[in-house]
Amino acid sequence: MALLSRRTDLPFERDDSSRYLPWLTAFMVFLASLTLAGVFALSDLASTWDKGLSETLTVQLPAGEDERTDERRAAAAIKILEAAEGVEEVTLLPPRQVRDLLKPWLGAAADASRLPLPQIIDVEIDRDGIPALATLTEQLRRAVPGAAVDDHGAWMSGFLRALRSAEAIGVLIFLLVGVATAGTIVFTTRAGLGVHREVIEVMHLTGAHDRYIAAQFAVRSMMLGLRGAAMGISSAAMVLIALGVLVEFQGFGVLPGVDLSLGAWIAVVLLLPATGLLAWLTARITVLRSLARMV
Repeated sequence: MALLSRRTDLPFERDDSSRYLPWLTAFMVFLASLTLAGVFALSDLASTWDKGLSETLTVQLPAGEDERTDERRAAAAIKILEAAEGVEEVTLLPPRQVRDLLKPWLGAAADASRLPLPQIIDVEIDRDGIPALATLTEQLRRAVPGAAVDDHGAWMSGFLRALRSAEAIGVLIFLLVGVATAGTIVFTTRAGLGVHREVIEVMHLTGAHDRYIAAQFAVRSMMLGLRGAAMGISSAAMVLIALGVLVEFQGFGVLPGVDLSLGAWIAVVLLLPATGLLAWLTARITVLRSLARMV
């Protein structure tokens, strides 16, 4: 606290070189916050899909001529599934739930009473113990012509690879934003050194050490960085909250929720002290190296 509150021997109030540093930092932190939130959202989404679908099968039975036929077909399919090795639970979805699943594609037409609906059976499996899907599908089709088996795990691996790739790109963008922020601080600090060069030379003559001068630049950069980071995080938080409200209001219903977790919000907030530390460290190193070359 003493470092932050002590007076400065450099006339920073007359220095225009760092006037735009808080705004540039705010923009960088805004981008970093959105990118970091996106990485967390993708990670949560991947975990949700992986846990929810990687160990499930969906069996679809075509609609029959009447309700009795549908019941007979469902009973035959369930009997085959329950007898299969590796099947842990078999659930026949009620017609109301099937209509809800079709609403994103059919809209109000999904509620039509005369609309023939397929029967959907949700099957939880032990991925290590499930028999060959080709054999299981053939058994179902012999009992119920037109039956189809959807193995979520077959396409889940490719989907998860795409999500992980997107996460890696997000992390790379986040790091590049950090490098750009450090570069902005370096440029601003060097400009400040040029503006205060004569004052620094006088301070050297009076016995001021390079570390003392560097500390003043470092604290100045840290305070400006914290100010900009606060603006950037606040702006990003408003955007993220607005997006969350918009997604919830639209009620897409097709994908699992991608609301940010508590850990994601904590990570975004931690960008504030991280930016201050980055500004302090970058300015200090830049000043010390520049002063060493001036001697």
